Amino acid sequence: MTPNRNADRPRIDAHEKVLGRALYAADQPFPGLLHAMTVPATIAKGRILSIDTATALQVPGVVRVFTHADFSQIRTTPAARGAYGQPGKGYQPMTAPQVRHRGEPVALVVAETLEAVVEGAEAVTVRYAEDPFSARMDDDLASPEPEAVGQLASGDAEAAFAAAVHTIDVEYRHPQQHHNPIELISTTAAFEDGTLRIYEGTQSAAAFAGGLAGMMGMEPQALRGVSPYTGGGFGQKNGVQEQSVLVASAALLLRRPVKLVMPRGQLFHTASYRPQSRHRVRLAADGDGRLLAGIYETVQQNSRYDGFASDHGANPPRMYGYGAWRGSERIVRVDTQTPGHQRAPHEHPASHATECALDELAGALGMDPVALRLANDTQRDPITGKPFSSRHLADCLRRGAARFGWDRWTNQPGALVAGNGDRIGLGVACGSYKAAMTPSVTTLRLSAGGQCRIATSGHEMGQGIRSVIAAELIDVLGVDPDKLDIRIGDTGHAPQHLTAGSWGAGSAAPAARAAALKLREELSQLTGAALSDEPVPVQLARTRRPYLEVSVETVPLGKDRQAIEQLRRGMPVTTGPEYPDFLAFSWIAHFAEVHVEPSTGRVRVRRVVSVADCGRVMNRRTAESQVRGGVVWGIGAALREAAEIDPRFGGVLNNDLAEYVVPVNADIGAIDVDFIDEPDTRLNLSGVKGLGEVAMVGAAAAIVNAVHNATGKRIRHLPIRIEDLL
Repeated sequence: MTPNRNADRPRIDAHEKVLGRALYAADQPFPGLLHAMTVPATIAKGRILSIDTATALQVPGVVRVFTHADFSQIRTTPAARGAYGQPGKGYQPMTAPQVRHRGEPVALVVAETLEAVVEGAEAVTVRYAEDPFSARMDDDLASPEPEAVGQLASGDAEAAFAAAVHTIDVEYRHPQQHHNPIELISTTAAFEDGTLRIYEGTQSAAAFAGGLAGMMGMEPQALRGVSPYTGGGFGQKNGVQEQSVLVASAALLLRRPVKLVMPRGQLFHTASYRPQSRHRVRLAADGDGRLLAGIYETVQQNSRYDGFASDHGANPPRMYGYGAWRGSERIVRVDTQTPGHQRAPHEHPASHATECALDELAGALGMDPVALRLANDTQRDPITGKPFSSRHLADCLRRGAARFGWDRWTNQPGALVAGNGDRIGLGVACGSYKAAMTPSVTTLRLSAGGQCRIATSGHEMGQGIRSVIAAELIDVLGVDPDKLDIRIGDTGHAPQHLTAGSWGAGSAAPAARAAALKLREELSQLTGAALSDEPVPVQLARTRRPYLEVSVETVPLGKDRQAIEQLRRGMPVTTGPEYPDFLAFSWIAHFAEVHVEPSTGRVRVRRVVSVADCGRVMNRRTAESQVRGGVVWGIGAALREAAEIDPRFGGVLNNDLAEYVVPVNADIGAIDVDFIDEPDTRLNLSGVKGLGEVAMVGAAAAIVNAVHNATGKRIRHLPIRIEDLL
């Protein structure tokens, strides 16, 4: 069956969420539940000399205070707390008396009530021996020589740059930023049916449970990871958190259910974050605006003890038809917790630097920035020479320009003035994000009464993956959406793959579609005739069978059956963007209009138009929501968000939502979203590519370019603040 265009349907889980019936990890009720709270380290580096727990133990309701002496048996394998199957968060606090970053847990208090556990945690006193430290990549004690971690090249970019007439050489800086999902990070551990179940709002229930089992010396099947809903992950919840194994171990030792909800202020010092980075961009072009060379060098902050790959250079060379390219990546180590993936982890900072640099090149050439991008459109990857599976970026630009009214743009900064005297600026930028996929094991059961139950891999993080699965079942089987039971995020129902990297829809949709097509095929064999256009449950009822059930294993392009075995063992295994015959990306073009008040420098984003090429749109409503959310993130990145690091004590000073400033309703103008909606069936059965990550890529750059168009000032760091424009 050819995939159909999908109707605009409400979220499949909308009523559950509105009515409060969607239970998140910390909502799970258990009799005899104990509450836990960590005691954070007040130094950035050093050793624990003593921990006084006597006063805490006298607080009524306090059951126990755990220290590193209780958890020294926890295993800390290199990839125990990593994401994407890579060594990442290997360091686990509270397994030894050392302190490696400010805010890490040094004690765990467990009590009968939340009030008692908070009072008990505040009563614990710790003495330390402090060591010198660095908390910023520009500090004197940061690693003196950046470590080279990657390089990507095609042709002789240095020679092409040296010979070119039109060149630019600029550096852009990106600050440290934090995720701040509404649902705080939490862990609840409880024994059910002889199994230790771990409820956590996670993006990776299987790898999470398997990692915990390994750290605790247990067999993987002894733990069950459960994440029915996740209230925002954005990459922060794709690994085992610092408190996860502590809570699970406490429950195991006390033989009672234990829950910990990490306070937001502590999360700034224990959870992953987007690291600070520097980006030097050199571009060369001929007189017609054809790109001759791109040279891109980045330096990224990292922790002392773990790895977080720097991958800023992967996307920029694929954006346009560069004649030659050279990119290099380096990292600087400091004394903080390990950074990690945050929505469009490297693609967003990279697009800020390269798309703004491209705008500067357009200015140097006297070209329209849209025309410059169209002049360098390409259907082949400049690095490998392979074609793209689909690329409609030029269509995104043309459609976006028409919807936005780009013909108002002028090369003269400040030429457009609003009726109240505000300077109007128009900006454009583009983005891309890999189209990746994962294996899945799916079980689909359809009853003659129309009830349909599917168990597959995926995590609902608000992005609408349940609605994506529902769309395929409705399209292929004609089922009633009110009779759907979609079971995801639970290792007890199906092997769970990490949901991240915009591969959720590109993996879950083909899995659901393959299962639905197999069910149709088996029903057709059962009836001995081809199925009609009637809903499949109606045709099943005529067979007088109570139900029909099928199981399907889907292996993405470029992988073999071993991928299924890795999935069953809880190991992440992804493909993309490079496949045997092509490369696959989602694409987007953003157009931004800003108004800048001339006397105060206040910037308002009045209007954004975004047009995306994400293959087949699985649910128009959730897709538009994803793009609007990505644009809001771009507004925050461009004008609001930055961690303020205290060099004296190594902490984040603005570690709450009162001072870590994010956009609110008053900051957001009109966001107009459109899609090309062309299925990419070369990539998968459903013709779908990812959308959640690409939605943010380029959004901040479009706003920065618009600010320059309004003011004539080229600000090369984020966020842009009032003092930058006065």
